[in-house]
Amino acid sequence: MTPQPDPQLGAAVSAVDRAHVFHSWSAQELIAPLAVAGAEGSYFWDYEGNRYLDFTSGLVFTNIGYQHPKVVAAIQEQAATMTTFAPAFAVEARSEAARLIAERTPGDLDKIFFTNGGAEAVENATRMARLHTGRPKVLSAYRSYHGGTAAAINLTGDPRRWPSDNGSAGVVRFWAPFLYRSPFHSGNEAEECERALAHLEDTIVFEGPSTIAGIILETVPGTAGIMTPPPGYLAGVRELCDRYGIVFILDEVMAGFGRTGAWFAVDHFEGVVPDLLTFAKGVNSGYVPLGGVAISGAVAETFAKRPYPGGLTYSGHPLACAAAVATINVMADEGVVEHAARIGADVIGPGLRDLAERHPSVGEVRGLGMFWALELVRDRETREPLVPYNATGDANAPMAAFAAAAKANGLWPFVNMNRTHVVPPCNISEPEAKAGLAALDSALDAADAHVA
Repeated sequence: MTPQPDPQLGAAVSAVDRAHVFHSWSAQELIAPLAVAGAEGSYFWDYEGNRYLDFTSGLVFTNIGYQHPKVVAAIQEQAATMTTFAPAFAVEARSEAARLIAERTPGDLDKIFFTNGGAEAVENATRMARLHTGRPKVLSAYRSYHGGTAAAINLTGDPRRWPSDNGSAGVVRFWAPFLYRSPFHSGNEAEECERALAHLEDTIVFEGPSTIAGIILETVPGTAGIMTPPPGYLAGVRELCDRYGIVFILDEVMAGFGRTGAWFAVDHFEGVVPDLLTFAKGVNSGYVPLGGVAISGAVAETFAKRPYPGGLTYSGHPLACAAAVATINVMADEGVVEHAARIGADVIGPGLRDLAERHPSVGEVRGLGMFWALELVRDRETREPLVPYNATGDANAPMAAFAAAAKANGLWPFVNMNRTHVVPPCNISEPEAKAGLAALDSALDAADAHVA
């Protein structure tokens, strides 16, 4: 699709947006959202005719890109047949989506509870854990993001939690492993794994195992920085949960459905199976809102003859489920998961490491599949971040300059704190990936200007 400039319409769209739309996570009078005219594949464009390669996948959800014709057709067909129906009934699209998801989840996670998105999936997973165990507390990591609803935001570790932290949600936080900025003063991955597990067990013991319902972790933390856990860590958490009767919850809202080069990120860690697994985003490439919880046999049995006290009007919405069925089939038929693994290993990973060699502002490159982060620093030796933690305004100027340079080069970057994440659609072509890396190369000059 070729962008057709229409600045007058773009100005009208922006004017109405500013008059009536209340945007997430924003000071409303300090933002100027880009008016988007269209999108296709790995690109979107504005009403001025400017075209951007999307290295954000929306909010890391367009895993098969924008406007995939097979998914669009499936939504249209479902709308013509049955646009909606209450969740208490068996509906073909809902049943088939659940079957396809259950086929791909690890172990016996064979029951699927559908939600409207990831935050609601986390809300319900933690509720299930508390009801299953009869315990009040859930442990979560400081470097994490689990959603914006009441329980999910309190489980979140990043600063978006602070204004809504009520201090009484039964949440206890701990430090998960992150070797580059290790809270345990570790020198290698083995030490980081051992010390992180010891810290977690100490937290369990001092909090009281009989009070802890669950431990929730992003399998590979997303917004917090894309830190793949060291070998043995998730297996160690699984063992601790088994030892103390704690429900192990893995949050795969961002990392699932091909993002890491596997159907689920947990597939990279042999033998690790959580009790509950949350998903959303990539399950249908975000075309219609959908999320859910994959539930183990043991947790599902708790509610076999005891009603589960939770539900949503749009749980398993037929349009969303039809989009999920089509998306999963497209990913299987077109080898999207395998493609993400190959492009990540052969193109993006080596390309980012090459950028790190030439740009002093790049402190670390980490990731896998279509899930990468560049840690930007002022000083490689001290690892001082390019901007302070949770920086705003003038303090955030270096990252703002980097983002502006990327956009000027036709690349829309994912920027969070002192990092840029490289999270394009999982089916991005090799030439597109290389074009994005070239744009990043140029944009990093703006970050280098702030290196000490």
